[in-house]
Amino acid sequence: MFTDVFSEFESIRNTQGSEAVLAKLAATFREQKQFHQLFDALLMQKKLALGAPLIRPTSFDDVPKESRDDFEESYVAAAREVGLLLLEEKQLGQAWMYLRTIRETEVMRQAIAKLNPKSDYSEEVIDIALYQGVSPVKGLEMMLQSHGTCSSITALDQLFMKLDPEARVACAGLLVKRIYSDLTETCQHEVERKQGLAAPGQTLRELIAGRDWLFADANYHIDVSHLHSVVRFSRSLTPGAPELAQAIQLAEYGSKLAQQYQYAGDPPFEDYYVAHIQFLKALANVNRDSALAYFREKLKSDVTDPDAQLVAFAYVDLLTRLDLMDEALDVATKYLSNVQEQLGFSLADLCAEAKRYDLLKQVARDKGDLLTFTAALLQGEK
Repeated sequence: MFTDVFSEFESIRNTQGSEAVLAKLAATFREQKQFHQLFDALLMQKKLALGAPLIRPTSFDDVPKESRDDFEESYVAAAREVGLLLLEEKQLGQAWMYLRTIRETEVMRQAIAKLNPKSDYSEEVIDIALYQGVSPVKGLEMMLQSHGTCSSITALDQLFMKLDPEARVACAGLLVKRIYSDLTETCQHEVERKQGLAAPGQTLRELIAGRDWLFADANYHIDVSHLHSVVRFSRSLTPGAPELAQAIQLAEYGSKLAQQYQYAGDPPFEDYYVAHIQFLKALANVNRDSALAYFREKLKSDVTDPDAQLVAFAYVDLLTRLDLMDEALDVATKYLSNVQEQLGFSLADLCAEAKRYDLLKQVARDKGDLLTFTAALLQGEK
């Protein structure tokens, strides 16, 4: 059979020419779904047209400089075609090899969005979706289904700050709902075991209210490190998000745990669960004034104290997300004006967001920062 094929290609070359041979080669690979070879064949066609050597069809090294841009366009087109063909065959990992090379992630994101987290997951797809950031929420859903809560929280902990804000919100909401459901179910069973049938459909807050015995003898009903992490993730939720009510109840549950399970956080979250209750209530607009006062009172008079800067970071973040820009700018100017942008905060960006270029000019003048002063001076004129 192979001898016949080779003879056929020689015959085409003799009667129809080189272009016809390569057209036949590409058609053969498409028909046989040999897509990696198709990629090479498509680029071999382009190299033939450019008069470049054919032995290494995907290499740029032997393409004349004046033809590099032209060859690159064909390279991108071939990678796109082969990537899409592989997606049609549900070979997502192999498709990603091509689509990632040409930085076309949206089509991969759409393909992953169509997958069923309960049946279509694989280590390869989870890696692309979650670890490579193509579709983090879908990847987390798949990981929860296949690996369970513990591995999913560990993975998200490593990736959380690398995600874009929208993905952080969605992933945080997903885990809040998962942990809340698991914890509520466990507490429901414990109440029924000790007190008989409990009213169905109770919230976690209702289940633990007046039942301090649930926490007696350092008892707990969920992995406390999981609870600690998910409550921290929940700070990323947007103001008014529906998951905030559940996140607050998770923090309330945590505040009732034995002290050895209430791991302290960095300022202002030393009293971990109490501080998170206040932070989340502010986002949920529940007793917001009292919640904001909690953090305002934690600001220290010594603006150079590293702890004061950590408190200011958290408080400014909260104020900004609540659109309380005047107070956010006051706190940031006092405590964070000398903080380097590498640490994740930019007073210049905050001033620009609030269109307070007058304030940025003054800060820049006080610091002797002529560059920033000039940028604020000219931007303010616009």
